[in-house]
Amino acid sequence: MRDRPSRSRPQSVKPIASLQNDRVKAIRALDMRKVRREKGLFVAEGASVLISAREAGWVPESLVYEPKGASSPLVRGLIDEALKAGVEVLEVTPAVLAKVSSKENPQAVLGVFKQRFAGVPLVGGVAQEAVWLVLEAVRDPGNLGTIMRTVDAVGAAGIILVGDCCDPYSRECIRATMGSVFAVPLVKMAVEDFVEWQAAWRGDVVGLHLSGAEDFRTPDYREPVLVLMGSEGPGLSDELTAACSRRVKIPMAGRLDSLNLAVATALTLYQIRGPHLSL
Repeated sequence: MRDRPSRSRPQSVKPIASLQNDRVKAIRALDMRKVRREKGLFVAEGASVLISAREAGWVPESLVYEPKGASSPLVRGLIDEALKAGVEVLEVTPAVLAKVSSKENPQAVLGVFKQRFAGVPLVGGVAQEAVWLVLEAVRDPGNLGTIMRTVDAVGAAGIILVGDCCDPYSRECIRATMGSVFAVPLVKMAVEDFVEWQAAWRGDVVGLHLSGAEDFRTPDYREPVLVLMGSEGPGLSDELTAACSRRVKIPMAGRLDSLNLAVATALTLYQIRGPHLSL
């Protein structure tokens, strides 16, 4: 993506009708993880998602819409705000929008944003009631996006991605977050760095594990809490399992011995965060 002009002055709308336009190609290329990593950018689609971004203080690098979509007051508002902020605004044909949008349920407006990864939390500075979720080698972007929504919903402090995880800024993951990607801090850590860091954690380090001896509903968890969830299938590695102060398990009456990762994470987070939640 080329350098954008300064945001010190309002921009004008740039019409694009060609599928071969360089800007169109550059945005479409963000479908590839390699390009997202190199450019540090990602695409978010839909007016409601972009409004979530605005409310969380995120400003897009570029905004793309087609004229029919601009008839919506929400989309029109996003366009006007982007122009005032000096954001590159591209008015495109339906064919161009289809090219840069996801194939499933394309939206009338999308934004290109800079990726954000937070620094590793200072153990001594973590709030007493905080809950951080740790995901090790999560592979499914749909699961990761759904988990981000849950972390947002329960008011957890954020997510630490440990090891080789799927890209949290892929289109599938972003779509599954329904805008929560703009509200949930994301941290990346290598396994060995995480093991060293968590050794100073002053609360419980809780791992959901098939060998768990405790029902996840029964402990009086010592705050602040780290919740460790392993990848789909293999579960927690031996290194992270050894780091747990508690190994808990979700009881089941059927023949299966495990739940979908996003479901299991939601149950665990709501159990631990429950005392802090109210209608």
